[in-house]
Amino acid sequence: MSSFAFINIKCFFVNFVSFQITTYLGKRDFIDHLSHIDPIDGVILVDPEYLKDRKVFAHILAAFRYGREDLDVLGLTFRKDLYLSSMQVYPPLKDSKESKPLTRLQERLIKKLGPNAYPFFFELPPNSPASVTLQPAPGDTGKPCGVDYELKTFVADNIDEKPHKRNSVRLAIRKLTYAPEEPAPQPNAEAVKDFIMSPGSIRLEASLDKEKYYHGESIAINVLVDNNTNKTVKKIKISVRQFADICLFSTAQYKCTVAELESEEGFPIQPSQTGFCKVYHLTPLLLNNRDKRGLALDGKLKHEDTNLASSTIMTEKSQKESLGIVVSYRVKVKLIMGFGSGMWFQKLIPRRRHENDRSTKQRIGR
Repeated sequence: MSSFAFINIKCFFVNFVSFQITTYLGKRDFIDHLSHIDPIDGVILVDPEYLKDRKVFAHILAAFRYGREDLDVLGLTFRKDLYLSSMQVYPPLKDSKESKPLTRLQERLIKKLGPNAYPFFFELPPNSPASVTLQPAPGDTGKPCGVDYELKTFVADNIDEKPHKRNSVRLAIRKLTYAPEEPAPQPNAEAVKDFIMSPGSIRLEASLDKEKYYHGESIAINVLVDNNTNKTVKKIKISVRQFADICLFSTAQYKCTVAELESEEGFPIQPSQTGFCKVYHLTPLLLNNRDKRGLALDGKLKHEDTNLASSTIMTEKSQKESLGIVVSYRVKVKLIMGFGSGMWFQKLIPRRRHENDRSTKQRIGR
């Protein structure tokens, strides 16, 4: 009774029985450019004879699923709606506030499909949540936890009516964040450790080459060590950790190490040795972390691959409760000194982000 189609130079169909109602979209990824968000625009091709006196509606729903689908019992669902917007597509409402000029995509589609194609248009509000999926454990089935967006078009007598499955179409879409290039200070941190039983101190300083990183881009960590003690530093450990804060009724946090290294090159650093300086490189990739439960990913679409989740960009007007999941990254640097002792800090925060033409970026600390 219904189907989805995408037109973006090439088109393909997700078919449901017949073509009496077909929804056309140009893409499934919609980008938040911080200054504006890509509108969700398309058209619905209808068969008036099939509809008779019924109407066609469309709605966008952003929801946070925080429990498995198989645990939904007694009408209770482990799900919280974060955003909902609906509109009547057919018959079009005259003099409606929802009526907007046709986009270029809609003009082309209506010209191609004919007079029975009707446009729909949604604008997501600023600070709306990004699509984030928490990676399930191996063997888990059902829909994973996370924040997801759904576009639904359906046939009904009124907008509040629950449509039959054969008269509705659901499609998962994604809202991703693009962080544009802009001048920013290099993240850096410094730690000094004194020892009770020995004189002097060790100074550890680390910095990143920049604040924002694209998915798949290597992170350069510059490390400087001054050892003004009588102790020996044997090796160094560096890791990139992802933090996913679950902002619901109470705040919980998932922590996952997404890249790490341990090196003895240039070591040991002898007592009273100063000026040790070396650059290390780490590349966080989903490919190396597919077995980690709770790892935050950019909203995953069925049969399509994705990336580690981009950093959440907070503004003064952002409310964590309306975002569902807040993602950040930190770099942890640790010096190993023998007998289990060491010193470390983890205040370097790179930001992972999407590249504009690829739809994806990340950040790592400030």
